[in-house]
Amino acid sequence: MITIPRVKICCISSIEEAWTAIRYGASALGFVSQMPSGPGVISEDLIAKIVAHVPPPIATFLLTSSQEAQQIVEQLKYCRTNTVQICDTLKAGSYQNIRDALPGISIVQVIHVSSQESLFEAVRIAPQVDALLLDSGNQSLQVKELGGTGRIHNWNLSSKIREQVNVPIFLAGGLKPKNVALAVEQVDPFGLDVCSGVRSNGLLDENKLQLFFQNLKQC
Repeated sequence: MITIPRVKICCISSIEEAWTAIRYGASALGFVSQMPSGPGVISEDLIAKIVAHVPPPIATFLLTSSQEAQQIVEQLKYCRTNTVQICDTLKAGSYQNIRDALPGISIVQVIHVSSQESLFEAVRIAPQVDALLLDSGNQSLQVKELGGTGRIHNWNLSSKIREQVNVPIFLAGGLKPKNVALAVEQVDPFGLDVCSGVRSNGLLDENKLQLFFQNLKQC
């Protein structure tokens, strides 16, 4: 049976945006630190300022492009989010290093869904993290795409990943009011991650937010 997924609104850039997203039904907020490309990047100072105004039980996600566990720990200590979304491959240190340094932090690893290799990667990493976030991106480009592309990927492959892992799955990439119900029907994710699909000229659009949540409830 399909259940209504939780919603993470990403690219939050102000206290006002945070409260707008919460008011419409977001259970998680995403804050984008330095990235090689994509929208929504804000300073760690601003992330920390906004996060201080977010009430429990709302989850706060720090999106990081860092590939080093120790650097991620330092970012988290400064920004004080309760979740980290690792958008690239972790190459130095381990997920356990992050857990040991910051007990209670939730770790979400992004899988850029592009081929059968994405399925193998997801199955390998899932036991080490608290959740996977399936997104559209390309880590092999000269300027990496680590999310925020606004593109839909292969939802059939995302569905296969969900079936083969034992951790919650967030679905991202090109979600918007008109396709959210279909995305939930095809993938049945634990959560949805949306940025550009509920924005106009880069700012949260309350009409799009309302329509997104209305269409989601009709699933």
